[in-house]
Amino acid sequence: MNLMTIIWDWNPVLVSVGSFDIRWYGLMWAIAILAAERICAYMFKREGLPPRTVESGFMWIVLGTFIGARVGHCLFYEPDVYLAEPWRIITDIRHGGMASHGATIGILLGIWIFTRVNRLTFIWGIDRIGIVAPLSGAIIRLGNLFNSEIVGYPTDMPWGFQFPLCHEDRMIQLLEDVPARHPAQLYEAMCYFLTFGILFWLYSRKDLGRKRPGLLFGVAMIGIFLTRFFIEFLKERQEAFEDGWALDMGQLLSIPFIVFGVFMIVRALMRPAVTDVNFVVERANTFYRQQDREKNKRSKSK
Repeated sequence: MNLMTIIWDWNPVLVSVGSFDIRWYGLMWAIAILAAERICAYMFKREGLPPRTVESGFMWIVLGTFIGARVGHCLFYEPDVYLAEPWRIITDIRHGGMASHGATIGILLGIWIFTRVNRLTFIWGIDRIGIVAPLSGAIIRLGNLFNSEIVGYPTDMPWGFQFPLCHEDRMIQLLEDVPARHPAQLYEAMCYFLTFGILFWLYSRKDLGRKRPGLLFGVAMIGIFLTRFFIEFLKERQEAFEDGWALDMGQLLSIPFIVFGVFMIVRALMRPAVTDVNFVVERANTFYRQQDREKNKRSKSK
């Protein structure tokens, strides 16, 4: 056993209230959503949008995230179970099962609804959410670490982690029997934090969110899913049906997002830079003012 190996036997339950458990994983989800909301609030205010825009975006995008992540896991990883008994998509949610690829699809749908409701453009929306997506993903991966799940293959590297609670239904009693593994959750989290830093710099320092529509989203897709693609080579397969595959389900699902990211970057760089950088926001604010006038007229007529 490597003397530098980190023994990770963190209790995944933060607080228990009767039969109800509050888990670190759930807390990480809450922190991820709050961090994304706060950064979006900063960006929207910086560009001149009112708080109502943040409220609308929060509702639609969080809803899309949870529905997409849950349905994505059920359809991508356990279709035989959930297609036979679809109600279990809801009833079994406490037993876990969330897929980042499904979450991405749900987020895109939520952004589409949000931007239509607020008279913003879809590309404007995906660029801003693309900035906070890797930050949220990094925090959620820390939640996976607290759960001792999505672990890597055994390793002799000095930073290997031992996960005695890797599978709660078969706890290993002797620590020396627990292999040190790649902390794949931390690898992903670090790459996602780096991706977020690059994206926020491109947005705040270079103003590419307004000058080059679609570029930030493309960088986000490559940063997130290229990371996922390569780190999957170090992970244990999540489902038995993936055994024997050259690429696992996570890698296969990542390829379309990587290709789409490359397309968005090329598209953004091939087009002339936007000169009227305030056009999208001004149109939304004009719509809001019109809404307010109509509300005032209705309230006076009552």
